[in-house]
Amino acid sequence: QVQLVESGGGLVQAGGSLRLSCAASGGVFSTYFMGWFRQAPGKEREFVAAISWSGGSTYYADSVKGRFTISRDNAKNTVYLQMNSLKAEDTAVYYCAANSAATTRTFDYWGQGTQVTVSS
Repeated sequence: QVQLVESGGGLVQAGGSLRLSCAASGGVFSTYFMGWFRQAPGKEREFVAAISWSGGSTYYADSVKGRFTISRDNAKNTVYLQMNSLKAEDTAVYYCAANSAATTRTFDYWGQGTQVTVSS
């Protein structure tokens, strides 16, 4: 069973950048399809981005395409989310997720989340 710990959240002005990290332990990281989700106050959790086991394929929500980049370093057991050109509507708790099979919806393992606040 894999454990996930996110970091890198914080307060940033609109137009700024942040990089989130998610460190995995307790499993073979390269065997997990990884994803990022977010949940804003009063809204349902939504898919942000996902990356395949080797990093060769990436997937994005339309709302972040061209601004966010997901990547992974299997040697460091870490997945990243580089967020550029941040907008107030990107404010949310961001969650890292892992799953053995390819998916952008159903993940078996979740981190505790990290808060991202974008001030306008």
